[in-house]
Amino acid sequence: MNKIIAIAALGMALATPALAADPADGVWQTAPGKEGGYLFVTIKDCGPNICGTITGAVDKEGKKDPKYEHLGKPIIKDMSPDGTGYYSGGTVWAPDEDKTYVSKMYLKGDVLTVKGCVLGGLICRGQDWKRVK
Repeated sequence: MNKIIAIAALGMALATPALAADPADGVWQTAPGKEGGYLFVTIKDCGPNICGTITGAVDKEGKKDPKYEHLGKPIIKDMSPDGTGYYSGGTVWAPDEDKTYVSKMYLKGDVLTVKGCVLGGLICRGQDWKRVK
């Protein structure tokens, strides 16, 4: 009888989804910046929303830059997922211009489109980031 209960409990545990990580959680490679280098951003849950931190940098020659001045700094803050791959309500910081933009993101497969605007939508920029892991 104990075996049956254990097997049933295991079956229910496998059938019941665990508290799943957000689909955008992971490491992302930004598009190259004006100088040709790019960043790695680690996205993870921060309360009910998601946030991203700069966890790596590659210079224009394609070499890792362990002394990049913005390593460890937040780049995405308080993005609220809607459950369908769209995120809004947060901000994205552009280290190349030291500007923070009101942001929206869209996840499709292994591409995260990150867009941000300032001045009520008058100035906007965006990038497609590729999932690394």
